[in-house]
Amino acid sequence: MLKKTGILIVALCLSACGFRPMYAQNDGSGTLYGNTSPSVVDEMAQIRISAIAERFGQQLRNNLLDLMTPKGVPAQSRYRLDVEVVDKSTTQQAMRDDVTATSERIDYRVEYRLYQGATELVRGDSFAFVSYDILANPYSTTMAQKKAETDAAKIIANDIALRIGAYFHSRTGGGK
Repeated sequence: MLKKTGILIVALCLSACGFRPMYAQNDGSGTLYGNTSPSVVDEMAQIRISAIAERFGQQLRNNLLDLMTPKGVPAQSRYRLDVEVVDKSTTQQAMRDDVTATSERIDYRVEYRLYQGATELVRGDSFAFVSYDILANPYSTTMAQKKAETDAAKIIANDIALRIGAYFHSRTGGGK
């Protein structure tokens, strides 16, 4: 009973604060329907994502392509997204008595810029912090490291896509 009451209170608070799904359509009467807002989806589908250096950059670009242009690279792009991996640092953690680490943490910092022609529309930084265990088997450690890097690429791609989607949402009047 208490759980149902809590859910009801959260739902009422969200409706009172003007919360709206970013990709929801509005039929003009204030009623939301459908799955996606064509304006945000259409704008994001017109982004050409520039190549990003190194393997991590390839993974990041592939994730961005999947999120922003799921129907394929646009023939006529209106926007260009430049992404650069600015910093990657590795820190050993959880030291054993013999001063060897049992895990490592990888921190990524990425800068991105969205352009329309020569005009910069959006600029920002995105961060990902992932870790993996250092195991007795070197192969297992290598696979754990690769999995952590793949996860970091997904985290950063989701963050960038969300921020650019929010930009288009606010620009198309979806935030009103």
